[in-house]
Amino acid sequence: MTHSSDPSAPLARLGWSSYFANQLAPADADLAKMRIATVHRSRLTVETGAGTERIGLPEGVSTMAFAVGDWVLVDPATMVLVRRLERNTLLERRTEGDRPRQLIAANVDTVFIVTSCNDDFNPARLERYLAMANEAGIVPVIVLTKIDMVADTAPYLSQTKALQRDLDVLLVNAKLPEAVQILAPWCGLGQTIALVGSSGVGKSTLLNMLSDKSPEEVQPTGPVRASDDKGRHTTTSRSLHAIVGGGWVIDTPGMRTVQVSDVSSGLDVLFAEIVALAHDCRFRDCTHAVEPGCAVQAAVAAGTLDQARLDRWSKLSSENSTNTRQLSGPRGNKATKARRNKRQ
Repeated sequence: MTHSSDPSAPLARLGWSSYFANQLAPADADLAKMRIATVHRSRLTVETGAGTERIGLPEGVSTMAFAVGDWVLVDPATMVLVRRLERNTLLERRTEGDRPRQLIAANVDTVFIVTSCNDDFNPARLERYLAMANEAGIVPVIVLTKIDMVADTAPYLSQTKALQRDLDVLLVNAKLPEAVQILAPWCGLGQTIALVGSSGVGKSTLLNMLSDKSPEEVQPTGPVRASDDKGRHTTTSRSLHAIVGGGWVIDTPGMRTVQVSDVSSGLDVLFAEIVALAHDCRFRDCTHAVEPGCAVQAAVAAGTLDQARLDRWSKLSSENSTNTRQLSGPRGNKATKARRNKRQ
């Protein structure tokens, strides 16, 4: 067997690409390129391509500014971080109050939105995850787990496929090796996947199968409550893991509440059929509620658009508008803040 002499090969396996290489300056030549594997309150660990290391931060720099999956440049002599490279993609969510947005995962190619075929299944919550992924420019794939627990998966599959055009929906039993083959198209060399979803849906079980860890290394898993199929948090922090096929998975703690903000474009992708119908409404600012000549309401009346789907669009659009920060414009008018560059 021949081995590549290309010094960048280990980095490419870690997810390095020309997008990051193009950000380097001549002064960066002696700095080491590393990828953040875990973020803790006072420390960061990184993947180097040859193993995991702990790195230091410059004085005054907080770990809150970093996400698992970030690429950073590190002084190899001191193992102190010098700077973070611009992100290709960033998955983040709004938190309660005025607290900073929560960074979920950076430089992700695909997000596996995991839910189970039981009482956890909730189309409205799945739509929130889809809006986040769409806004970030990350390919969403919905993974339906615990298929062995139901007599018929068809209702779950049909409801999920109806959530967004051309959406990939996968049925897996996370405890069986076949799950690895089903997910393989998104787990190739250098690819990065984020696992998101509620507690108890099988994310940790899925990660253990994908990463083929030894019994001593596996992520802990826990049962769900029989009364309501709700899970307990077994993953408590985000972390980067190598998986079968040469890819990487960022595991995340369960999220039951997902608020939306700054996701106007993500909602347009999610509700593309409503956006298309709106072009035929009599009024440009139609709310699709009570206005005459509303093409969206006409579709509901004709049975080609589900009223529940329209209600969820209305709720998410209103929530997004309320939560999206407003800036003062000229003459005291309010101007919506321009959407973040999703590549930041």
